[in-house]
Amino acid sequence: MLEFKYDTQLLIEGENLDEDAINDYFTNNFKGDCLLAVGDQELIKIHFHTNEPWEVLEYCSSLGEIYDIVIEDMDRQARGLHG
Repeated sequence: MLEFKYDTQLLIEGENLDEDAINDYFTNNFKGDCLLAVGDQELIKIHFHTNEPWEVLEYCSSLGEIYDIVIEDMDRQARGLHG
């Protein structure tokens, strides 16, 4: 059984984005693991395992435009089903 069910990935496009501040926000406000928040001041790639992907989407959309959003159910994938 996975502790965190959803693999959440997306891009944030905006201005003055700070990958360190985004990383800190995730660490302090979301339950999950495998965080990746990398990029520059205009584009950040997010990868995060969580049980509440809607919270990630809400926060990220407050930073800029979000797109290329992928949320996969890793539990289903582990059982050989489409995620």
